[in-house]
Amino acid sequence: MQTSKRTQVISVAAAMAFCIIAPIIGYIKIGLPPVVIVGGSAVIGFFFWHFTYLKNPTDSKIILPLFVLTVSALQIHIIEEYLTGFGPAMSRLFNIPWTEKSFLLVFALAGPVICSLTTLGLYKRIPIAGFIAWFIFIGPGVAEFTHFIFPLLEPQIDPSNSNSLTQSINGTEVANMPNYYYKTTEHYYFSGMYTAILPMIIGIYAIFRLLGEHKRQLKLTIENESR
Repeated sequence: MQTSKRTQVISVAAAMAFCIIAPIIGYIKIGLPPVVIVGGSAVIGFFFWHFTYLKNPTDSKIILPLFVLTVSALQIHIIEEYLTGFGPAMSRLFNIPWTEKSFLLVFALAGPVICSLTTLGLYKRIPIAGFIAWFIFIGPGVAEFTHFIFPLLEPQIDPSNSNSLTQSINGTEVANMPNYYYKTTEHYYFSGMYTAILPMIIGIYAIFRLLGEHKRQLKLTIENESR
């Protein structure tokens, strides 16, 4: 069923607001990295969603399993990140105030609530739910490749010290910041790297599967109009 014009306008406005507000909040609370990762993923996801889901929501039988699998893989990945101090590690790497508490609040508490509501929205074919799904496929999905780059970047805080540090960053005390710099540890690893491939595989597959379905639907529409 095609989305009404009014619903399309409201959905686009809501998606654009997310693309603007989420990176701004991330920048204010944490720093520039969330703007690049979250903002970039949101903008890319917006364009994919706009041209594939907005006007004609994808059949829930196709997109819903892909979303649930991606989110499930993401939660497994977040467990590894929590156990290995992803937030504090990013703080040390980029000199940003990302505490373990704020990491848990966003990814372990608020994130699952949003994903649960998105699941219901995809089942009901609500347009804005499609945007969140595309954001997940692009961001926590494809963008997880950054975990394989982080060990090569020199931390902005005491890169030659292999011990975990606790110090104040922009007025916020960040505890137990591990150092995963390869040149210091001689071990190629960064928090969450082992399981990063899980949401990547499903997210990338979801993108190609949904694009293929969109192409198939367009072909059917053209054939029906030509009859």
